[in-house]
Amino acid sequence: MAFAFVFPGQGSQAVGMGRDLADAFPAARHVFQEVDDALSQKLSKLMWEGPQEELTLTANTQPALMAHSLAVIRALESEGSFRLAEKVALVAGHSLGEYSALTAAGAFDVATAARLLRLRGEAMQKATPPGTGAMAALLGAELDQAKAICAKAATDPETGKAEVVETANDNGGGQVVISGAKAAVERAIEIAKADGVKRAMLLPVSAPFHCALMAPAADAMAEALAKADLRAPVVPVVANVTAAKATDPVAIRDLLVKQVTGTVRWRECVAAMAAMGCDRFVEVGAGKVLTGLMKRNAPEATALSIGTAADVESFLKSL
Repeated sequence: MAFAFVFPGQGSQAVGMGRDLADAFPAARHVFQEVDDALSQKLSKLMWEGPQEELTLTANTQPALMAHSLAVIRALESEGSFRLAEKVALVAGHSLGEYSALTAAGAFDVATAARLLRLRGEAMQKATPPGTGAMAALLGAELDQAKAICAKAATDPETGKAEVVETANDNGGGQVVISGAKAAVERAIEIAKADGVKRAMLLPVSAPFHCALMAPAADAMAEALAKADLRAPVVPVVANVTAAKATDPVAIRDLLVKQVTGTVRWRECVAAMAAMGCDRFVEVGAGKVLTGLMKRNAPEATALSIGTAADVESFLKSL
């Protein structure tokens, strides 16, 4: 039996996240304090009390989700004989969750990860003018079909002008998210419907993540990551953009830059971890989005989530 720990991305946040962990475990409480100190902001208060609209701002959501995930990891390590390097074969994270995965594996310290994710959120928000980009979910579409839809939608039929629309997330189980210029994404939705895709809908996001329009954010992250202290993780990370193992700090820096504009190849990441012998997937942090996807992508594997104090205690008893 081999564990893979996976870390959620944007969309899993909720007011109240992590509060019971801070109440139950001093080690978890310390993580939230570290993040507050690193950002010179009471992010923990926002996480626990809201308002939801402010928590959902990308620059807050990204470090908040990392803080929750790392609070779980520190609680596991402080309450039992659990050691990530000894118990877990691989780690991976969905989009910003890759930073959580790397921090859990010791590549970043918590403060560095918090500052990088704050910058990442701000840079992604600034990369496109408000209202000019969009993202959409294609449900019941496979990756090749989604790519073909994007290729058709990329040209404005009236002007002949090329516009960006690309696959942003291949989540598996017939769920592909596309991203790009708003008009092109809207064309893609209509093409998808005509092409027999079960459901195609715009997503309530503030910017078109994981596409070429995020190039300014990738440049900002390249500069920040070049200066950041990044060590080799104690457990290999399966990278979003390659769906392959990575341990070399130089390579990881490059992968994190490419991830800003590249497709999150989550379906392939899960398949790769299963092929490498992982049969128990544990989602660490807020929500159960990845646990749900796991049932589609690795039906033979066991999937569970650890996000609360009760979950921590239950998991430690199960070991």
